[in-house]
Amino acid sequence: MSVDRLLMDALKSLDYPIGKAKYNQTADTYIVFVEYNQAPRLRAEDEELITKHFYQVDVFSNGNYNKLVSDVKSNLKEVGFARMFESETYDEDMDKYRRIMRFNYENKIKEEI
Repeated sequence: MSVDRLLMDALKSLDYPIGKAKYNQTADTYIVFVEYNQAPRLRAEDEELITKHFYQVDVFSNGNYNKLVSDVKSNLKEVGFARMFESETYDEDMDKYRRIMRFNYENKIKEEI
């Protein structure tokens, strides 16, 4: 299973629209995610054994989104994502509150030697 699919499956039970990299902004509250980096986490004998994936997950809303943000963090933690960063802002152009969260996930590529 791809890491994108793992993330989407973990969040779909929250019952809000989810978009990868962009969303058409028709809902009052929605989630957008993007993988912004990946790097080898463990190598052996010139083979990558574990890849570390870095994701940004943004929650946009017109109102109070604290419960949704908490649920996003909880659901992603349950499937192995680790939160690294979190920030809150208001997007004037979109007229929405925005919570920015960054997570990482380690994906085993090959069995260790």
